[in-house]
Amino acid sequence: MSEPFNDIRQVEMAIKAAQRMVGQATMSMDEDQLKAATNALNQAKKQYKNAFAHATGVDDEFFEFSSELIERLDHQLTEAKDE
Repeated sequence: MSEPFNDIRQVEMAIKAAQRMVGQATMSMDEDQLKAATNALNQAKKQYKNAFAHATGVDDEFFEFSSELIERLDHQLTEAKDE
């Protein structure tokens, strides 16, 4: 398998993990879960930036979609923390 594919797969997995954790944390409003969700989201952002930096001939739609997802999760988490 090519390297860009592995990068994309890692981004997908990191975002999915962040989605689950953000969902749980915003439902429970548990401080520890909110911190864990923030860490998971930061990890997803890091994976995304790394994959984006090394992307050559990779599907732009994937990066656009991933970026929007990360932004939405970020917003959801910020809203939860502000409550």
